[in-house]
Amino acid sequence: QVQLVESGGGLVQAGDSLRLSCAASRTSSNYIMGWFRQAPGKEREFVASITWSGDNTYYADSVKGRFTISRDNAKNTGYLQMNSLKREDTAIYYCAVRSSGTIYLFQLRSSRSYDYWGQGTQVTVSS
Repeated sequence: QVQLVESGGGLVQAGDSLRLSCAASRTSSNYIMGWFRQAPGKEREFVASITWSGDNTYYADSVKGRFTISRDNAKNTGYLQMNSLKREDTAIYYCAVRSSGTIYLFQLRSSRSYDYWGQGTQVTVSS
């Protein structure tokens, strides 16, 4: 089991920045951490992912160039730096971990590819 705890959400204005954190109870070099978000009335959507060992990152087109995913091995913590926030970024943001198994890149976009989930943190962007 892996417990994930997100933090860092809040209410900001359009154009502002936020950094979300995801503290994991344990990690392993074969883990992949992903960030997803879910806006009211919409399905959960992929935001970004990172391999725990190789720093390979993958982003949704909607956030590419504005968001940066990273991780700190020593702290067992992943981060999502969000810059130039837009109203459409408003959502509950969830971190997730895939703990094992080979996967195609496109499969990282699916929430079904992840084994463990955090409780989510609310991000609200006002205009």
